Amino acid sequence: MIEPSSLAIILAAGKGTRMRSALPKVLHKLAGAPMLAYVLKAVGEAGIGQSCLVVAPCMEAVGAAAHAIDPTLRVFVQADQLGTADAVKAAREALDGFAGPVLVLYGDTPLLRADTLQGVIGALGEGADLVVIGFQASDPTGYGRLLLDQSGELVGIREERDASHEERNITLCNSGIMAFGSAKVLLDLLVRIGNDNAKGEFYLTDAVALAHAAGFQARMVRAEGPEVLGVNSRAELAEAEAALQQRLRAKVMEGGATLTAPETVFLSHDTRIGKDVVIEPNVVFGPGVAIDDGATIRAFCHIEGASIGAGAVVGPFARLRPGAQLAPNAHIGNFVEIKQAEIGDGAKVNHLTYIGDASVGAGANVGAGTITCNYDGFAKHRTEIGAGAFIGSNTSLVAPVKIGDGAYIGSGSVIAKDVPADALALTRAPQEERLGWAARVRERRTRDQK
Repeated sequence: MIEPSSLAIILAAGKGTRMRSALPKVLHKLAGAPMLAYVLKAVGEAGIGQSCLVVAPCMEAVGAAAHAIDPTLRVFVQADQLGTADAVKAAREALDGFAGPVLVLYGDTPLLRADTLQGVIGALGEGADLVVIGFQASDPTGYGRLLLDQSGELVGIREERDASHEERNITLCNSGIMAFGSAKVLLDLLVRIGNDNAKGEFYLTDAVALAHAAGFQARMVRAEGPEVLGVNSRAELAEAEAALQQRLRAKVMEGGATLTAPETVFLSHDTRIGKDVVIEPNVVFGPGVAIDDGATIRAFCHIEGASIGAGAVVGPFARLRPGAQLAPNAHIGNFVEIKQAEIGDGAKVNHLTYIGDASVGAGANVGAGTITCNYDGFAKHRTEIGAGAFIGSNTSLVAPVKIGDGAYIGSGSVIAKDVPADALALTRAPQEERLGWAARVRERRTRDQK
């Protein structure tokens, strides 16, 4: 377990020019949550006691998003973007008087694992003054290379443009994520970092060579390549989404759920799925979904902000919108939409139906084509359907309206008044028959066409 005195400095001042977006890069979402949220989650799960965030000017939205996750987090502004070391200097106030380990992370590495951060702190605890997270790349083009001596100690980071032919063949690459044994070590190295380079910027990677020259011990902790993927473009965002979805699906299946075609199921960061749940192909979960044990989600459903009880069946081709609450053994069928509604134990809404701002009692049956008319152009109104009620096909329930327990509604009705328990209500016009009418019309139209 990491000592609570450790500090994470998360750099999030990048404007994300390659994203071609007005939204700050770290606020782009993966599985329904901003990239930054995953970094903060890893920090929290790793047991790091304090965090601070470095942003660029006019990035109040980034600070607000971070505070929504961790209200104790401090936000610093990097006035001018003069490199990663300059960004760390912007958080100098957090370092003053701080004695513990310091990790420098990036807000655009959403796949970073807490276990890896714990490994970094472990290496510091074993005596390293500086630790860099490295990874093996099948194609190292564009990455800085990690230079190790014969004992395995890290002695430098060589950027590709400065690397020799031999160094360019190295596949051990720099993730950019670094940690320092204490704030004192970090501050000592920061003052030595210069900007004598093509861009005139202060690079934190220079700290490795400076640490080696000063007699500090520098080490490398290895991570899996996708874990330290930095997202700088829409293509990399899609790559990170794919990797995260794989991780989420694996966790769901390890928890006892069946995904019959895992690669077609898309989960949200907070999706909760119980044991013996079966999820068929092409299902999409938005945020805020909880599914209890033994439920079945059939193919081509879209579910967001909903709770689904044990043994319930949903779909195929169903949409559950925020506020949908299904009790155990409820059945929601094809082309049914549920919004802000409670569906009772064993109730059935099986075909071509919209239920919004409503409650459906236990054991009720709602026929095909039924609509709760919940909006009058100004406000939403509720419909209440009692336990055991039977709603005939193609019924319009004009809210606010209550259907009593055990009541029957005749097919094709428009119900605008409350219906008592066990009553029959219908608004059908009387059936009229005109014998021979169809034959006469056909004969007339055939004659007119000649």
